[in-house]
Amino acid sequence: MIKIYNTLKGELEIFKPLKEGEVSMYVCGPTVYNYIHIGNARPAIFFDTVRRYFEFRGYKVKYIQNFTDVDDKMIKKANEEGVTLQDIAKKYIDAYFEDTAKINLKEEGMIRPKATEHIGEMIKIIKTLIEKGYAYESQGDVYFDVNSYKQEYGELSGQSIDDLKSGARIDVSEIKKDPLDFALWKKAKEGEPFWNSPWGKGRPGWHIECSAMSNKYLGPTFDIHGGGQDLIFPHHENEIAQSKCGTGGEFARYWIHNGYINVKGEKMSKSLGNFFLLREVLEQFEGRVVRFFILSSHYRKPIDFSDNELIQSKAGLERIENAISRGKEILTSKPAENGSDLTELKEILEISKDKFIRCMDEDFNTAGGIGAIFELVKELNKAGEINKISKIGFEVLEDTIEYIRVVMEEVFGVLLKVEVQVGDMTTELIEFLLELRREARDNKNWEFSDKVRDRLLEMGIKIKDGKEKTTWSI
Repeated sequence: MIKIYNTLKGELEIFKPLKEGEVSMYVCGPTVYNYIHIGNARPAIFFDTVRRYFEFRGYKVKYIQNFTDVDDKMIKKANEEGVTLQDIAKKYIDAYFEDTAKINLKEEGMIRPKATEHIGEMIKIIKTLIEKGYAYESQGDVYFDVNSYKQEYGELSGQSIDDLKSGARIDVSEIKKDPLDFALWKKAKEGEPFWNSPWGKGRPGWHIECSAMSNKYLGPTFDIHGGGQDLIFPHHENEIAQSKCGTGGEFARYWIHNGYINVKGEKMSKSLGNFFLLREVLEQFEGRVVRFFILSSHYRKPIDFSDNELIQSKAGLERIENAISRGKEILTSKPAENGSDLTELKEILEISKDKFIRCMDEDFNTAGGIGAIFELVKELNKAGEINKISKIGFEVLEDTIEYIRVVMEEVFGVLLKVEVQVGDMTTELIEFLLELRREARDNKNWEFSDKVRDRLLEMGIKIKDGKEKTTWSI
């Protein structure tokens, strides 16, 4: 049973989809006025992994992630650069795909709607809200009347409406009935892009777009709504209010929110100037390393971002790859008639499979899942030190390597680089040098032995002396 920490309920719940064997997901995407930063990459990677895990467990997933392509920040950016809103949107949507391709997001089957392509759907919901008494027009703007939804407003964020009101600021315009009322439609200002509506020329508010797009593609009730922790209030709180009142249904049944990324203990933010663009990070580290780093922590916990953390992630990934490389090198030889059946590796493989499922079923604990893989890698390395392996042992080795590959590449989306050079001059030379080194060690010629080891290390080849044999990895 898959359990999800539901923000709406504040506890773990057993996941029960609306339709047996199917999962419907809507995740808030970026506002495309700039290149995405590492904080945007975290939900993109995590929810992509959630999708992959559901598919790994046999579910059919319908996954929606939007682009906000009309917004105050975008309009400001367009004016600064002297281009249209559409130009800005295209530039940064193209950049988004360029950057996220490097962190291996699964685009196949994805639906990525744009806000500007769904203005009609938004207007329809706003009209319904006005007709039902949940919204009102004021000087060309349209606002949601929070007091009309007083009983449930604040449920997602765990705040009472009275507490919210005491912390709210009165709008300078004073055209709202209540400071908590939020914009569904904004009257167009001079020089701004606009769409025609029953209330005049204008554009949609931020929150209404997700209600319109989720309703169009998933219906009034769907399984999972996700996003960053910073979206809980007001964005997701407002989505719930306008969706339940405007389209009916339950809206999202499970709410999943990922934690922040911290830099030196402080939340990463543009206001503090401590944020990093994903494309800048990718200049120093491969996308698969960034992805592995993101998944190495539980999604609800904050992540401390630094070069050192990424370096450690890179080293961890190389441990996995080197173990697989050595295992594949062994498989290029012939099994021994009286060799080891690798019984211990087979046992650890089954234990690892069980632990991986238990971790991932318990609120998508990717950190625990990766831990299960490292336990298996440790045993795989031990198997690599055994001189003789039987045909049964070879099969265990193959099963282990394939299982690690499936988990890493198909579930975690972390592509592995495994290079095996066997039977060529390079491999034969390395093996010859190791043979000379073994003879030197037998003769207690430690100076020559160390010289061979150090020279190979300079060339990027690390060796490890085991009880029965010496192994090497690139």
